[in-house]
Amino acid sequence: MTPMIDVVFELIIFFVVTLTEAQKKDETIELEDGKHGIVLTPEELPPSHLQIDIGIYPSGPKRGKPRISMGDRDITPAEIGQRVRDRYKKYGEFPVIIRADYAVPHKAVAQVMEACTANNIWRISFMAVHEDKTSKPGKPGRKRLSFLKNRGK
Repeated sequence: MTPMIDVVFELIIFFVVTLTEAQKKDETIELEDGKHGIVLTPEELPPSHLQIDIGIYPSGPKRGKPRISMGDRDITPAEIGQRVRDRYKKYGEFPVIIRADYAVPHKAVAQVMEACTANNIWRISFMAVHEDKTSKPGKPGRKRLSFLKNRGK
């Protein structure tokens, strides 16, 4: 009985650690206002989506330059292309969601989009912030995710 309990605890620890790693995102990104987009809650996101963050390095030798990441790992547009290609071969078409800081130069966003479209992914959406206007006067509204959909192919 004791070994079985040990295995169960190890599985619980494994799933807790992998879940938190899978949900990491770049908190330094300030999203653009998306008041005209489609409002979705995190529960309504497609389960097979791929999220790419584009922020700006806050310090260090790359300070002020665009930072492309997935989870908490920096990647290059070539690596994005490889990941998209591998995922496309395995699962077929899937949506890509780009979280870009409002101050990021468009060139960085265009590089990510080109890496996706070069590998047959045309369903690209952009994540923005949508403030809930139903809050009480004098109190800020609750921020929700808004997606500006690319109609694509």
